[in-house]
Amino acid sequence: MRKTLYIIGLSTFVFSCTSQKNVTKSSYKPKNPVTQPKTAVKPQTPEKPKAQITNDRGVEFYTTNIADITKNDNTASYGSIVSAKPAGYKVVKTYFPAIAQNFRQRYLILHYTALPDDKSITVLTQQSVSAHYLVNNTGDNEIYQLVDENKRSYHAGVSAWRNDKNLNDTSIGIEIVNTGYTVDAAGKRIFAVFSDDQVKKVAALAKDIVTRYNIPPTNVLAHSDIAPTRKQDPGPTFPWKKLYDEYQIGMWYDEASKQNFISLGQVDFTAKYNEPSFVYSVQTALQKFGYALDLSGQWDDMTKKTIEAFQYHFRPQNYDGIMDIETWAILQSLNQKYPVK
Repeated sequence: MRKTLYIIGLSTFVFSCTSQKNVTKSSYKPKNPVTQPKTAVKPQTPEKPKAQITNDRGVEFYTTNIADITKNDNTASYGSIVSAKPAGYKVVKTYFPAIAQNFRQRYLILHYTALPDDKSITVLTQQSVSAHYLVNNTGDNEIYQLVDENKRSYHAGVSAWRNDKNLNDTSIGIEIVNTGYTVDAAGKRIFAVFSDDQVKKVAALAKDIVTRYNIPPTNVLAHSDIAPTRKQDPGPTFPWKKLYDEYQIGMWYDEASKQNFISLGQVDFTAKYNEPSFVYSVQTALQKFGYALDLSGQWDDMTKKTIEAFQYHFRPQNYDGIMDIETWAILQSLNQKYPVK
């Protein structure tokens, strides 16, 4: 009996102690509760809006320019869309456009026709030469389009600039009605001027083109720049500086930089002028700027014509083809301002 009571009492004690431990453990609260960090909510990336493709009488257009000027070789489609029509299948634009593409139009080249208005139209539309646009000299507000911008027009011919050749493939050509030049008794070329109306038309047209296609200043050129040994257009009377100053089109040098290079070069410019090493350095600078030129180390005919073309564009007051100190300083200034990337 005693033994039975002892066992019952011991069991009650053990159960009581166990119950106390459980109560104490479950009611424990730490003095400094730990706050669990909140999970950061990532912002949702907005979905890329679908291309706004319009349809006009069966022709599709994509007119949103989403090009990035800092990535000129990674631009998006702009303009009319030409699509395949495979028999029995449907081509859809569900994922149009891909960004891994670029514009064919990378250059803008300016010309003169060396003909009056009526003959300019006939030649550029009926013969084996053309341009995308023709700027007349009739005083109206019309600009003639002759070739689709998406197509190649035959305006540049054998041509080169920096690393590119055959610029018909990658350019838009603007022809300007102008009679070109005559030769005076001393054999100097005398170039006809451009009317103010023409210059305004060219500026407005060029501004529209370079903006839509992100054409950099270094790629707005004269026909004489890309073919200096055989072309002179648009010649020294074309107002490149006016386009640069008033419309932010094309290249021009900084006057302070030019004067600085004149000061640096005056000391030994004349003394070194005919040394092959100096001629070679001038040819190298012209080639670096963009002209296609052989490095002969001599003042040969090709070099003279290239200097002449450079002067048409950047030193129109004197276009004798001789590399004087001012022409040299302008060249150095432009190479400094527009380095090859």
